[in-house]
Amino acid sequence: MRTSFLQLRGIHPLAWTIIVGTLFGRMATSMSIPFLSIYLTQSLGASPTQTGITVAVSSLVGVFASFYGGYISDRIGRKKVMILSIAGWSIVFFAFAASNQIWMFFVVNTLNGLCRSLFEPTSRALLSEVTPQEQKLLIFNMRYTAINVGVVFGPLLGLWFSTNGSSSAFIMAGCIYVLYTVVLMFQFGKHPIHIESTSTTEQRITLKKALRVISQDRIFLYILIGTTFCVLGYGHLNSTLPQYLALVPDLHDGATWFAYMLTLNAITVLVVQYPLVKWASRFAPVVSLIIGNIFVATSLLLYGLASTGLAFMIITVIFTIGEVLLFTMMDMLIDRIAKPEWKGTYFGTIGFNNLGNVCAPILGGFLLDVRGAQHSMQIFVPLALTCALGLPFLIGAYRRMNLSHKH
Repeated sequence: MRTSFLQLRGIHPLAWTIIVGTLFGRMATSMSIPFLSIYLTQSLGASPTQTGITVAVSSLVGVFASFYGGYISDRIGRKKVMILSIAGWSIVFFAFAASNQIWMFFVVNTLNGLCRSLFEPTSRALLSEVTPQEQKLLIFNMRYTAINVGVVFGPLLGLWFSTNGSSSAFIMAGCIYVLYTVVLMFQFGKHPIHIESTSTTEQRITLKKALRVISQDRIFLYILIGTTFCVLGYGHLNSTLPQYLALVPDLHDGATWFAYMLTLNAITVLVVQYPLVKWASRFAPVVSLIIGNIFVATSLLLYGLASTGLAFMIITVIFTIGEVLLFTMMDMLIDRIAKPEWKGTYFGTIGFNNLGNVCAPILGGFLLDVRGAQHSMQIFVPLALTCALGLPFLIGAYRRMNLSHKH
């Protein structure tokens, strides 16, 4: 116990700021963004495909901007990128509150993806840099815990706000991000960091060289492709499932069940995360990704068989175990394989796996449009199979890592 307390005391103040900010930030986003699909479908009359495209654009921007976020922060410093992106993010939520047309949500959600994908990889790279090696697994998992503590309360608050006007949740989210911006500025001023930019080092970072370094790292490329399919499977939780639950004829009040599922998802993460991480840490991190992919793909198949709210809740527990295995070890895996001077670039480039989040709402919306919510297996079997396509790449990465260790 004393050792754990000393470990917590040794955490850098900026790391604490990011972790606590992550908790409240995710609470803010989870009480608004996950319900966007339901709002567009039920209130604005958008088709599942229109909704899918509107939701997907955020991730599409993120696929490219996340790389540049990590790259730019390597060049000009973490502080500038983080402050500008988090301030812009607060404005985005106020813009959501003012939107009343599908095209407006499309534009604002594009900006949402831009701000998120600039801030996230930069903050993760900063966490890596201000944390000693022996504390990194603790810090990465504290961040993941913070995400899920926020998501325990966010969906329930979102459900409550939705009864008091559709824009209330977005306004509250904007206020939280304004506060996060102010606190982050104060902490950067009080605790200046001296790793602001690597552009003046002897080995200057250029975009061309960054792309060349990553393209030559075959293990990283296998992980990137494999996790893209993992993210594709996971992405249906916040895109296809809410639409399906709102449209499926056998389930009454699907939006409420969806809020309960998100809260159960977060609670399950908090309960199983540390036992699972302790077990998974005995193996190579990529093994966790392989097992997690299998769990997520299986649960997607089971969702197609579910017909009651209770069944959806039970399957969500299985889905969440897969999620934990996928995402708790991903940051640690990237930290291990990244070259020290390229951490920001590696953490940014892994954001390309958000292609999965781009494809998930479009694929799910297309299947809902073509087959209809009443043909559940014709929707969820393809979703499960596309998720499982990540397995060959993850297994290939595992084999290559074993070969490189032997040599």
